[in-house]
Amino acid sequence: MVSFNKFDSFVEALAEKVHNLQSDTLRVALTNTPPSSADTGFLPGSSHPPPASASGYSPTQSTQSSSAQAGGTYKLVSGDVIFTASGGQIGPFRYAIMLNDTATNDELIGWWDYGSSITLEDGETFTFDADAINGILQLT
Repeated sequence: MVSFNKFDSFVEALAEKVHNLQSDTLRVALTNTPPSSADTGFLPGSSHPPPASASGYSPTQSTQSSSAQAGGTYKLVSGDVIFTASGGQIGPFRYAIMLNDTATNDELIGWWDYGSSITLEDGETFTFDADAINGILQLT
């Protein structure tokens, strides 16, 4: 699994009660634009546009399956997210970005870098593996 990278704004937004990671609608978006830890939003026209060719693409909901702490470590676990190209290509994309769709400004949480650009041909799928054991993210 690729490593989670948090956006700096996530820390402040978490402290200021912008996120309820247990119940808010979290989405995974794909982009080929490199994220920066200093990025703050994912609104249309942001620095992270969707993949250049996006047949059947939209940021897809990630369903939380566990949101709990044990021994002072909080872990957010989610189901996998599957993207399917329908009617053409999706891509290229290299990064998966998690955002909070419930928050007013679609607050950014973190991203994963897949190392190289990916393009899905019509009918192909891409699975964002949410790591059922270690979770999407851990806070200590």
